[in-house]
Amino acid sequence: MMNRRVVLAALWLVLAGTLYGQSSFYLKEGDRVVVYGDSITDQRLYTTFMESYVLSRFPERKIEFVHSGWGGDRVTGGGGGPVELRLQRDVIAHRPTVVTVMLGMNDGRYRAYDAELFQTYSSGYERIVTVLKTALPAARLTLIRPSPYDDVTRAPMFEGGYNALLVRYGDVVAELARRKGVDCADLNAPVVAALEKAKAAEPELAQRIVPDRVHPAAGGHLLMAAALLSAWNAPALVSSVEIDGAARRVTRAENATVTLEPGASLAWTQLERALPMPVDWKDSVVSLAVGSSDFVHALDRELLRVTGLAAGRHALRIDGEEVGRFSKEELAAGINLATLQTPMLRQALQMHALTLKHNGIHFARWRQIQLPLENDAVAAKHTALGALDALETELVNSQRAAAQPRSHRFELGHN
Repeated sequence: MMNRRVVLAALWLVLAGTLYGQSSFYLKEGDRVVVYGDSITDQRLYTTFMESYVLSRFPERKIEFVHSGWGGDRVTGGGGGPVELRLQRDVIAHRPTVVTVMLGMNDGRYRAYDAELFQTYSSGYERIVTVLKTALPAARLTLIRPSPYDDVTRAPMFEGGYNALLVRYGDVVAELARRKGVDCADLNAPVVAALEKAKAAEPELAQRIVPDRVHPAAGGHLLMAAALLSAWNAPALVSSVEIDGAARRVTRAENATVTLEPGASLAWTQLERALPMPVDWKDSVVSLAVGSSDFVHALDRELLRVTGLAAGRHALRIDGEEVGRFSKEELAAGINLATLQTPMLRQALQMHALTLKHNGIHFARWRQIQLPLENDAVAAKHTALGALDALETELVNSQRAAAQPRSHRFELGHN
């Protein structure tokens, strides 16, 4: 009886820990998230990685995402109009429950500190927060310190470097968030730290993480998404499974259901309740960026540990496909499936492709039809907008379906 109680208590602690990690995540069922910013947000990369993470890690939650970045924007506005128009049309009109704001790259004008520009940024950013809090009193705001200008892999343009100025601008953002009682995320320091490590390892390849020093490539955006998600208390765990191969029993199954098959071979079916991050590990720049950070440990742990195996190499097959060969010691220590070419990763990448597609449709609707034709009496305009809305809805439904858990058959073969 005592052993049974101990086992039940241990299972409860595992379950409670899992539930706690899920319930404490910033985004909740029914949230509508609007991401607002300049061209770095307009790239729709850190934003779509963030969206795909949320969908893959919490496939049961219905959370909407609207991407409202505009290249060249400052706290005063830009090509999409003055900031008051931008906020009303591209943020408030969507009735969000969560808003993120990242501005600053263009506000410093790519030169050394200028007191007047600094004051414009400070007062302008505060005005943005005031407008949003007044119009959306129930919305949760996350202010984002500006992402970095790459003064790491190439020499600064002037003494001290432009990124030092962006860090100073970021201090304004953090202090404003504290005063206004809203949230803040740092997308600068983690990327800089990764750039420094990447430069030490592969200096030429490291320059491609932020190729024009302003706009990160996919690897840099993955690091930015991770920083934002970490600020939102995102759980790192995809799943954690432990199997005693000698005793043929499952000793741990966190965020997964595991059923061992009878027979001489060690095989089982595994249904995980989440997917790994959609990382293209074949991309050398992505691999360098992610490998130069704590991305995997902080956000992408899909763990498998098998003990009690015979000495030698063991081939791991998932759905009949070999994904790797590992020693007895490696399997006993545990491997991270999230970094391997598995059916689960392919599913995540397929889901992410749909994330990109639905955001592309939203962008086309907004920037190529809604705004250019807003003052034109074109009879078919509303029909076209409605058709694009329907198309995006269909893509979002497909995206959500692609994120739903699927059962897989695992097998370890000894040779």
